Amino acid sequence: MAFGIKREELNVWKKRVASGDIAFITHYWHEPRWDGITTVTKVGCSDIAKLEAWCRSQGLDPAYIHRRQPFPHYDLIGRKQLEILRREGYEDQITRFKLDG
Repeated sequence: MAFGIKREELNVWKKRVASGDIAFITHYWHEPRWDGITTVTKVGCSDIAKLEAWCRSQGLDPAYIHRRQPFPHYDLIGRKQLEILRREGYEDQITRFKLDG
């Protein structure tokens, strides 16, 4: 379940994913398996080969891509989420979701 984003933000992400762009969206998240993790960043792209290449370029295993059509995505959480958002220039999401402590 996603919290803390507006429908328009989600629709923009979906449109970018569907068009084959690498798109990022961060939202609040509750998953009992991940104690202390309160957000997730979904990195999506409908072009699976492009998403796999992006994962490899970030040191991530493409085997963990959620290959659900029409919005395949990779979930970033924790330290790696912050590291990649910072590297990709998404300071707005870091600030908005208070990811830097």
